[in-house]
Amino acid sequence: MDQGIELKGCVCRIKNCAVELVSMEEDLITDPADDSWDLVGRDLKLKAAFMYIDLSRVISHSKGEERRKALTLLANEFFYFMDEVM
Repeated sequence: MDQGIELKGCVCRIKNCAVELVSMEEDLITDPADDSWDLVGRDLKLKAAFMYIDLSRVISHSKGEERRKALTLLANEFFYFMDEVM
């Protein structure tokens, strides 16, 4: 598979997951029942897993050390906040 197409797919999934996570803000702020929190938690874990894989691919194929460092910092901050939410 062409790496350019693969990376575009990764970036597209990252954007979609980010939009979906932002749209879940109300679900995270309200105090959901135990059953619904379980579903929200599973959804968060699934999106985080996809984002981890895609961010890893994008970072590993990035050109330039500065860009790689910036993406790594962004990814680390994202996953730190995801751990806090969980």
